[in-house]
Amino acid sequence: MHNPKKANRILTGTIAAMIAIACVILVPAALAAERVAISVSAANVRSGPGTDYEMLWRMERYTPLKALSTRGDWIFFEDFEGTRGWMYAELVDDTPTVITTRETSNIRSGPGTDNDIIFKAEKGVPFKVLQRRGEWINIEHDDGDVGWIHEMLVW
Repeated sequence: MHNPKKANRILTGTIAAMIAIACVILVPAALAAERVAISVSAANVRSGPGTDYEMLWRMERYTPLKALSTRGDWIFFEDFEGTRGWMYAELVDDTPTVITTRETSNIRSGPGTDNDIIFKAEKGVPFKVLQRRGEWINIEHDDGDVGWIHEMLVW
């Protein structure tokens, strides 16, 4: 004979298990997709989550990072080259930024190849995103230089 109360408990348990599995899978995936950017003029990258850990290198303002996880006030991140490290969370924010990925990238006066090249940027130069127009991004460097770059040239 069918017991409705037992069936309801099994269904409730199954739903709870499915929610728990979804949280384990989806929450880290959502965090991994979070992009942050350096919000100060220079920030130290550390080998672990604290000032007692070795300082590995420094990053400049507007450098974009992909947050992988957090521990307390520290973010474990990956940069555009796949290098990982730890950053104090107060040194980043959600400012939209990009970083050049080609050896040399043309920065133009407007959105299109028919516009003049006003300067060139080497690989690894970060910029704040001001606006987007199709496949073109209006960018600003921390030193105030402004121009347009094609989205294929940045991460």
